[in-house]
Amino acid sequence: MTKLELRDLGNTGLKLSCVGFGASPLGNVFGDVSEEDAIASVREAFRLGINFFDTSPYYGGTLSEKVLGKCLKAVGLPRNEYIVSTKCGRYAEGFDFSAERVTKSIDESLERLQLDYVDILQCHDIEFGSLDQVVNETIPALLKLKEAGKIRFIGITGLPLEIFTYVLNRVPPGSVDVILSYCHYSINDTSLEDLLPYLKSKGVGVISASPLAMGLLTERGPPEWHPASPEIKSSCQAAAAYCKEKGKNISKLALQYSLSNKDISSVLVGMNSIKQCLCNGLEQNAFDTEFILALGRRRRRRFVADYYRKSPGQVEENVAAATEVAIFGKDEETVSEIEAILKGVKNQTWPSGIQQS
Repeated sequence: MTKLELRDLGNTGLKLSCVGFGASPLGNVFGDVSEEDAIASVREAFRLGINFFDTSPYYGGTLSEKVLGKCLKAVGLPRNEYIVSTKCGRYAEGFDFSAERVTKSIDESLERLQLDYVDILQCHDIEFGSLDQVVNETIPALLKLKEAGKIRFIGITGLPLEIFTYVLNRVPPGSVDVILSYCHYSINDTSLEDLLPYLKSKGVGVISASPLAMGLLTERGPPEWHPASPEIKSSCQAAAAYCKEKGKNISKLALQYSLSNKDISSVLVGMNSIKQCLCNGLEQNAFDTEFILALGRRRRRRFVADYYRKSPGQVEENVAAATEVAIFGKDEETVSEIEAILKGVKNQTWPSGIQQS
């Protein structure tokens, strides 16, 4: 069996599988996941060559970390054969990027994950906090955790691309090793591409998430709460309809498009079982956890049940899509046709976070 491609992550020395295992669904964010299914999904991910697992104490109110920890222990692979990333600063009770909280946070995460260290600790959605606090307080605290051996590398995450340059221009070189960006590298929005040379010059690795733009690039379309403008939604719907008419799956094309840029080390795909690979099955990927959690509990359950019923997916399909694009490349003709349909909304996004002073 062809193994997934491994890619260098900036100057870290880590080699990440080009498809990463997004573990937010293990926190029952999108519906109940049995421990048996969770363990099976992690075991299957390993078998197919996925070595990168991403979680957060925010996902499922710490449940994602707990379940992922159980899964990793049950599978029993040597610690040096997989890479674990978790986050700090965003919690079920809100945002707190203080040195005291993030220092406490890693100890809590390590206990839940049943690990002695994590490979990457990322400040989670920093646009919702003070960027100056992240620069002057949070990153220095994380550097101390790095010295203590609790974390190996430091990252920052968020939606607005300008937050990355703001922080990286103000911290000592080499302080931040990784950025995680979402919804900015797919057929409808490639604005992350403009930032890649800058990030490379800083030696910063790049992880991308939400290759389907939180459901915009699916046949079913995004949920009603999606923050994109009506123009973006309409154009993406037209592109999806065009693909369906041609016998193509826009979700698969979008994932493969994201995977085709090798300056992006890994594309995160949410997974919760072999049979149900949430957020990209390939008909369902990259619904942002934060937006899902904004729904009421009853409404969220109805949405997820309906989505699973209509769009089952498999871990194997994600890996198959990655293998296919690695061997044959992306479908240039169809992608060009989709890009023409989306031309009027290219690189358009939506607000996220608080107004920074």
